[in-house]
Amino acid sequence: MDTRTTSQAGPAPAAPGPGVLAAFEAAKGFMPVDEGLALYAAAREAGGLGLPLLEVGTYCGRSTILLADAARAAGVTALTVDHHRGSEEQQPGWDYHDPETVDPELGVMDTLPAFRRTLHRAGLEDHVVALVGRSPQIASLWASPLALVFIDGGHTDEHATADYEGWAPHVAPGGLLVIHDVFPDPADEFTGQAPYRIYLRALASGAFTEVSAQNSLRVLRRTGPGI
Repeated sequence: MDTRTTSQAGPAPAAPGPGVLAAFEAAKGFMPVDEGLALYAAAREAGGLGLPLLEVGTYCGRSTILLADAARAAGVTALTVDHHRGSEEQQPGWDYHDPETVDPELGVMDTLPAFRRTLHRAGLEDHVVALVGRSPQIASLWASPLALVFIDGGHTDEHATADYEGWAPHVAPGGLLVIHDVFPDPADEFTGQAPYRIYLRALASGAFTEVSAQNSLRVLRRTGPGI
């Protein structure tokens, strides 16, 4: 079983410009820089297919910045899917809750305004389409191939499995499936075991082959049919 924590050897990955990297680091979110650079390199590669790049789990747009810049370079569009009410671990009382993301009038989380500010400040609004709603509902309406699907949504088995089953079928041949928060250690049951289980499912399916790993980020290529 592969539990690598660093990327495989190979050509140096494409890196975003300093302005984009600064915008990424300034944005609210949880992705560390090394994983962000691995995501960016995957997105730049996948963009060569001439198809959209899609992420599940927008939050405040930290990773969206990287996908948008990669999409801009490739002349394609970045798509980002989120209901913007926060996932389980971001609700009040949990470690990843940020009171600044709560709508003061409604008293519920709403990360959409922060996301829009993030994109505006980065100058990337024209390269992103935000799909606001529940991932399974949007996936059920989707019918086009995608160059990259980045799964970074809810961390329960219900949500991670729904994201995988809803979006992995749309990864084009040669396209990339990227899964975040893959933690093989059972001690990480709440934060990373559900993503780890869909990662194992993708490998066992024969449809995807792992091409790189950076800490909790896994990059897989579609090399066969199915999910």
